[in-house]
Amino acid sequence: MDVLVAGAGIGGLTTALSLHAAGIGVRVVDAVEQLRPVGVGINLLPYAVRELTELGLGAELAATAVPPDEMVHFDRHGNRIWSEPRGLALGYHWPQYSVHRGALQLLLLDAVRDRLGERAVHTGTAFVRMADREGAALRVVLRDRGRAREYSVRVAALVGADGLHSAVRAQLHPGERPPLWNGIRMWRGTADWHPVLGGRTVAVAGSNATAKLVVYPISRHAEERGRALLNWVAEVRFPVEHHLGLAGPADWNRSGRLSDVLPHYAGWRIGDLDVPALLAATRHILEYPMVDRDPLPFWGRGPVTLLGDAAHPMYPVGSNGGSQAILDARVLARCLALASPDREAGLRAYESVRREAVNAVVLANRDMPADRVLQTVAERAPEGFAHVQDVLTPDELAAIDEAYRSTTGMDVAELNARGSWGVG
Repeated sequence: MDVLVAGAGIGGLTTALSLHAAGIGVRVVDAVEQLRPVGVGINLLPYAVRELTELGLGAELAATAVPPDEMVHFDRHGNRIWSEPRGLALGYHWPQYSVHRGALQLLLLDAVRDRLGERAVHTGTAFVRMADREGAALRVVLRDRGRAREYSVRVAALVGADGLHSAVRAQLHPGERPPLWNGIRMWRGTADWHPVLGGRTVAVAGSNATAKLVVYPISRHAEERGRALLNWVAEVRFPVEHHLGLAGPADWNRSGRLSDVLPHYAGWRIGDLDVPALLAATRHILEYPMVDRDPLPFWGRGPVTLLGDAAHPMYPVGSNGGSQAILDARVLARCLALASPDREAGLRAYESVRREAVNAVVLANRDMPADRVLQTVAERAPEGFAHVQDVLTPDELAAIDEAYRSTTGMDVAELNARGSWGVG
């Protein structure tokens, strides 16, 4: 086996597709018995859409996801603060997409199995540990969960794409503290609804100094039948010392309760969106603490590296989690191909390109610059306003533009002018 990828999430599956396109052998393992379309919505930024398009997935994405027309910030009363076009309308050569995380994962999984074969992804197989070196190869111990037995494989390189609680990261960085909570609890869900706010708007309302809401549609199929599958994220801040966000390990699939989130949004209305009604119509609510980890001084050593949330978990502020993992995958494949057959040199080249750049995004997301402006509005006009110019100066409004440039990590001119990360 050439490259073993631990984790069949968005980053791991994109890595498999990218390595295969570069002519590098790869297999993926994941501890879950069956990969299902779990989770809720995410946004794929244009730089990530570009990479998936170059992998031949542009048509599948367009058939599944919704390209938002604009992002709009509102105050808690539904008054418009700021807006900006998204994707193509902003000048990018590629769209932005809003999509269900599970739908994207299955789209990638289907592509991997179609191109690499049904046995390219082994589920029910957990990474256990890195064992010893055998010449140029690394022995990796895996566990077949169905048969309850361990076995080892020899690989030229190991990529830990196994998420926030990465077992590969834990072996590379033993003794690391648990994920860091910032005091914000997030409730998330999706609901079949009627189109609102023009049908293709990413709406952000309120301030996460107290309560904030993000809503956007994520299904082209729902749109085609005149409906909207609305994804919503409710963020409520608590004193960090209360530890309310860390009742057990952070788990994207932990169930939440409507009775916990609904009181924070009583009476909220954003244009034609009745917020309490949307929350109440949600069949399955998820709850999650907003956590990240401190940036690492190194991602790997020898024939091992990290990718995606295993390498750089970040707050979901600039729509960067899945998008940065996709970029990791593409850069990794290119660096391995250019350094071939020296896999260790390829891994270190990948880290030199990605680590400092993405660590800067992690810290920018932690700073939450756009939310500071929203908090200023809430403080100056707690009962709402008629004209935003009465609340914010032109420089303060412009600060929101700059905030998104710092937290997305890629501006329009830079992306459009940059060459492809593909090989060949």
